[in-house]
Amino acid sequence: MVAVLQTSDIDLWSDEVLLDPYPVFTELREQAAAVRLEKNDVWVLTRYQEIREALGNWEAFSSTAVAFNPDMNGALIGTSLATDPPQHEALRSALTENLSPRALRKLKASIDQKADDLVAGVVERGSFDAIGDLARELPLQVVLDLIGVQGDVRNKILDWGAAAFNVLGPMNERTAQNFPLAGELFHWATTLQREELVEGSMGRAIFDAGHRGEIPAANCGKIVHQYVAAGLDTTIAAIGNAIAAFGANPDQYELLRQDASLIPAAFNETLRYEALMHAQGRGTTKDVDVDGTVIPAGSQVALLFCAGNRDPRHYQDPDAFLVERNPIDHLSFGYGVHGCAGQGLARLEAFAVLDALRRRVKSFTVGEGVRKINNSSRGLDSLPVLEVVPA
Repeated sequence: MVAVLQTSDIDLWSDEVLLDPYPVFTELREQAAAVRLEKNDVWVLTRYQEIREALGNWEAFSSTAVAFNPDMNGALIGTSLATDPPQHEALRSALTENLSPRALRKLKASIDQKADDLVAGVVERGSFDAIGDLARELPLQVVLDLIGVQGDVRNKILDWGAAAFNVLGPMNERTAQNFPLAGELFHWATTLQREELVEGSMGRAIFDAGHRGEIPAANCGKIVHQYVAAGLDTTIAAIGNAIAAFGANPDQYELLRQDASLIPAAFNETLRYEALMHAQGRGTTKDVDVDGTVIPAGSQVALLFCAGNRDPRHYQDPDAFLVERNPIDHLSFGYGVHGCAGQGLARLEAFAVLDALRRRVKSFTVGEGVRKINNSSRGLDSLPVLEVVPA
């Protein structure tokens, strides 16, 4: 029996939905596994299993439509983010060579020290903004030092990173406003010269490889662009979301404080509880049957990671934050050939912050956070930590 076509008049990118998508996502998930949003001209996949299957089926769900507007999909041609196999492998290998476990092991001590210094500083102050003083500061230091960025550019990178996610959305006001900033990032990266980067940095190593002919020289700036565009905003969001979740669930923080081995599980639960992406785009290359609903070829699809990560069909008590759950199969880093290339670095940074917090902070209370409205990334703009009891 063919399922009845399910539609909705919800605007996926309205301010209200971006600020708190969970009521809407629950409604859509219970409506059907695939729902057509008339206002957005987009099909949404709402349930865990169907989203995971789509991520693994690049032949039918193509990343050439990873953004929700044609201008960005055109601009992303030739990047690993928007390319399917077999071309994808060569592009991704250039991106991941410097993010291998072996390469990351060399960074661990430095990242741990940076995180410990930052946490020690905010604990001494007694109150602080968890986003501006910690979640934003560590990834900024790490990524800039990793790439080897010098000079005034360091002050622009944060705004560039946020803009790179906003322009992945539909052609709404936010996208239009952020195109100039995203263009600045692209221009900087693609006109970058190896001499501008610190010798011995990962960014310099990429350009050295291009100079030796090991990778196309024209791709070097694009690889640096992807490190900044993809690696900054989401890591900031992940660390901020973790602090917010622990502030709202002090019993879970106490479990973490008593047992350092829970750090990886706690971060996995953070990523499940608050997905880093509002929606990720795909385009259907053929008619696709999703739980009885046929999505026509040539359709724009949105994968709702937040909805899938809280699907009660897959996770028991999904709206609870439980660090011992250890949901290693969460959707927030994607799945399959397009799984997040930088997740190892993001884990290093988040683990370092969580470990420094559990060692240095007995308890803390948070005020009301302000959520950042972004077409794609999901994070906080500020989160006041009102009181800290040192360990």
